[in-house]
Amino acid sequence: MTASKRLLFIALLLLAALFAWGFRSNPATLIFAAGPPFLIALALVLRFRSAAFWAGVFSLGWFSFGVMEAWTLSGGARTYALAIVALSLVIVGASSWGGMKARFGKHDGKPGGSA
Repeated sequence: MTASKRLLFIALLLLAALFAWGFRSNPATLIFAAGPPFLIALALVLRFRSAAFWAGVFSLGWFSFGVMEAWTLSGGARTYALAIVALSLVIVGASSWGGMKARFGKHDGKPGGSA
């Protein structure tokens, strides 16, 4: 597993744990919130090719949720929301790292070749 996939895996598990802790009083919401990041982390371990893509797609929703909560809450709840925002940004970065490296990495000038 590459370094970016390991970072993605860790960030997804941390996000699942954060959601599980935040929604611990409501089991239905806990499953709805913590399930997707946990299942995507499991898909990474099982080497599903599209797992990183889906992590990036879902992280857009997690980012939006975190920003909405950060704007409407205060104190410790705002810290919780900002942690969601930070983890979703890590997930976006880690899930797109391979594509960004392929697009902007060093090339040898030949079509389809890389240095």
